[in-house]
Order: sequence, then structure tokens, then C-alpha cells
Amino acid sequence: MKCITTSAAILALASQQVSAHYIFQSVTVAGTKNAPYTYVRKNTNGNSPVTDLTSPDLTCNAGAETGSNTSTVSLAAGSTLAFSSDTAVYHNGPVSVYMARAPTTAATFDGSGNVWFKILDIGPNFPGGTWDLKQTYDIPIPACIPSGEYLIRIQSMAIHNPYPALPQFYVSCAQVAITGGGSKDLGPKVAIPGAFKATDPGYTANIYTNFTSYTIPGPEVASC
Repeated sequence: MKCITTSAAILALASQQVSAHYIFQSVTVAGTKNAPYTYVRKNTNGNSPVTDLTSPDLTCNAGAETGSNTSTVSLAAGSTLAFSSDTAVYHNGPVSVYMARAPTTAATFDGSGNVWFKILDIGPNFPGGTWDLKQTYDIPIPACIPSGEYLIRIQSMAIHNPYPALPQFYVSCAQVAITGGGSKDLGPKVAIPGAFKATDPGYTANIYTNFTSYTIPGPEVASC
């Protein structure tokens, strides 16, 4: 009986952990929220996170190397795009948003190389170290970037399990065609994977002990 009870408890805990996961699957453009995976590449690992800092899955998630089955939405430079998950972000940690310009089309772009620049960081609020956990994040698009097709990558890096447990990356990529853009080449540009190191203070932070400051991993946010 004790063994059965223990097994049941383990299964219940596993179920709770899975249900606590989430996936970014839709975008709102010009006030219209689109159906899941219309303009967001569909991954193949459900709502499971990526934990390997060297994996190509860190770019746009597992099974989302290209977007041949994903449409590309027109988006004005200087406007706002909203990225939504299937359920509210549950795990504590920063949310960051990156963009990368496709050499041809967003649908055929795998996001490899030093092509990603960061446009948004959402970190903890101090004092208290509280996090902005919600289902939809508004993302201002820089007005100065050139017109063309891009990937917009959202990343929730969950650090609720203290190091040496591995942080969990919940990532998705949307395909957009920027219109009315400028002429500034924003940077710094980084490769993903490659931008995050296991020694980054924001990667190894313990948010439960003496948590009075925090540095979000990755490059600085680009500015027009």
C-alpha cells in the first residue's frame, strides 16, 4: 500500500509539473488576435521547455527550424505586436524578445548565425523580486529597423528551480514582414544558441536567497 501511495504521489506531482508548463502560440497584430500557429511556428515538443544551451531547438523550439506551414503577417515598424501563450506564464524568470532579419523569406529562415538582436527585456521588480507573469506580452517594434521579413522570438527563461537545476527555456518564433521601416542596423547581434552561458549570473541566480538584484542573460536591448 505504501508503494502504491508513493507512486500515486509521484504521478500527481508529474502531472502538476506538466500542467504548469506553457507555450507561446499566437500573436495579436493591429488589434486582431490570430488563431494559434497562424503566424507562430508550431513546435513538436508540446509545452515542454528546452534546457540544452547548445541545442538548435533553443532558436525557435523543437521542430520549428523553418516555417513552411506558417504564414507571415504584415507588421508596421513602430507598431506593437502582442505575443500570447496558451495559459499564463507560470514560472518565475525573465521574458526577453529578439528579432532577426531573414536573408530572403521568414518562412525559409532557420535563424542561424549572429543575426539576433534583443528588443525587449522584462525582469523582476525590486524591492521584492516579483515577476511580471501573464498570458500576453506587448512588444513594441523598433521604428528604425529596415523593412523586410523577420523572425520575432519570445523567450521565457524559467529559473524557479535553483541552480544547479537547469533553467527552462520556453521559446516561440513568429514570422513577420516589416513595412514602413527605417534604415538602422540594430545590434549587438548574437547567435542563438550561443548567446547564453552556464556561467551567466542570470542563469545561475537563486531567486529565493538574498535576491536583491538580477542581470538578464543575453545582449543589451537594442535602441534606435
